[in-house]
Amino acid sequence: MTSGVPPVLIFLLGAILIPALKGRAKVGLLLGTPIIAFFNLLVLPDGASWTYSFLGTQLIFAQVDKLSLCFGYIFCIAAFAGMLFGLQERDDRQYVTMFVYAGSSIGAVFAGDYLTLFLFWELMTFAAAVLIWAGNTEAAGKAGMHYLLVHVFGGFCLLAGIVIQTSQTGSTEFGYLGLDGLGSALIFLAFIINAAIPPLHAWLTDSYPESTITGTVFLTAYTTKTAVYVLARAFPGEEILIYLGAFMTVYPIFYAVIENDARRVLAYSMVNQVGFMITGIGIGTALALNGAVSHAFNDILFKSLLMMSVGAVMYVTGKSLCTDLGGLYKTMPLTTVFCIVGAASISAFPLFSGFVSKSMVISAAAEGGMSVVWFMLLFASAGVFHHAGIKIPYFVFFAHDSGIRAKEPPLNMLLAMGFVAFLCILIGTAPGLLYSILPFPVEYHPYTAFHVVSQLQLLFFSALAFIYLIVNGHYPPEKVGLNLDTDWVYRKAAKLYSWIADTPVVATENMISEAYRTILITQNTRFAQLCLAFDIQVIDRAVNGVASMIVKWSKTMRVIQTGQLQHYAMIIVLGTFIIMSGYIFF
Repeated sequence: MTSGVPPVLIFLLGAILIPALKGRAKVGLLLGTPIIAFFNLLVLPDGASWTYSFLGTQLIFAQVDKLSLCFGYIFCIAAFAGMLFGLQERDDRQYVTMFVYAGSSIGAVFAGDYLTLFLFWELMTFAAAVLIWAGNTEAAGKAGMHYLLVHVFGGFCLLAGIVIQTSQTGSTEFGYLGLDGLGSALIFLAFIINAAIPPLHAWLTDSYPESTITGTVFLTAYTTKTAVYVLARAFPGEEILIYLGAFMTVYPIFYAVIENDARRVLAYSMVNQVGFMITGIGIGTALALNGAVSHAFNDILFKSLLMMSVGAVMYVTGKSLCTDLGGLYKTMPLTTVFCIVGAASISAFPLFSGFVSKSMVISAAAEGGMSVVWFMLLFASAGVFHHAGIKIPYFVFFAHDSGIRAKEPPLNMLLAMGFVAFLCILIGTAPGLLYSILPFPVEYHPYTAFHVVSQLQLLFFSALAFIYLIVNGHYPPEKVGLNLDTDWVYRKAAKLYSWIADTPVVATENMISEAYRTILITQNTRFAQLCLAFDIQVIDRAVNGVASMIVKWSKTMRVIQTGQLQHYAMIIVLGTFIIMSGYIFF
């Protein structure tokens, strides 16, 4: 008998029950569902289970191994923390969407075949778009549409790749692929779109900050990390991922430094951190893959914590721009401390979670002799401390005094931030807890003198650079404005396409239509008029003449037909005589 149930089923059933419950029962459902899903993972058997045959295809809803379980665990933890943080939303639409989003992500992680993967992949896309639209602003509407269009395109690539791949191999089993043909290339493209690899990343920085306070926390956890999982499953050791990931770690740093919106800073930081994971997957060694998976696990925690702390500030002040904030540590000390824990974790300070995972990827690059990649990762580590480790706490809670005297957020928000902050510190001080669930045996020891001292040196000089720039007025000032990213290119391309469609194409269509009306329709009308005249003057007259002759002949025949026998006999004799005369004489 199969133990446990498909993890996705628990979340989808919870989503169905949400509208039917009220009060404490609803709170119990919101918090209890992720907990039940987590413990359900503990009893799932290894290998494929919950398989069904559909149209000749074997659907596998629970393909369980250490890789899928690691992502399953953190997805459940993130759902619990996010729901606890968002209890004040009191919006069933958001709650249902969050459960569907988290559940479909978990469904994709445990999918053992392409069809099941595609089903949950697309469900995840639409749930995330709805979560963005929940922001109920014009910007959220546009950002949600941007997200949807990009990911629907990615879904088409995934479907086309699956069709080609399965037709070539005859198998629908989802596992290692490698780049070996058009089908796998299309699947790879779909995966890196969801991973937000530059220049295909702008959907993330454009859409995540426009969702609700709790929606952004959920969005932080799932889409990109599901992409990291499928890349680790299907394309480990693919060399191109090394360079894409390394570029990914460096590129968003410059945007994050000049960005004014705190949530958008963290969105760029998310791209930066996923870059470390992509690089580890590309290197493909046991150390690198363990580093990529563990960093995905930790990133969900500390990035959620940072989004929660900024979200808590938004909740009590209604503001997220760094220019509008500052001095909040005076009245929000707990939120400040939680934000600092998240900042220390993402910066990979010793004794915090980021230190025990990010260093694995950097060490794997060094062991592989990848000097340039290693240097890029070090630079990115300093950069993330610069823009997320220092900038967010400094400008939001310290810097200039904005005069805002906001109180701490509601208790549920504080409990959620405290829970995640505890996990960041726990993993940082006892990394063996995380290492024990990684896909490969771990022989790496993060707390060596070399690792600790070198990381502290990196962080110290990065902090020194920040202080120097601030003191001497060289740090890019926080300004209200719009930073142009790679999406500018395809936005302009879309406008160019619209202009071409509206102007030259329409003008050409009008010219062709006018020519059609002038040449074809007019000439056809004249030809039809000639045909009508010919029909009336020639055809109709001929037909009418023949009809008149027939009428006259019929009248003559009526005179001959008297009905008297002697007349008919005389006609017969006369006719016979004429025929015989003709025969004799001619």
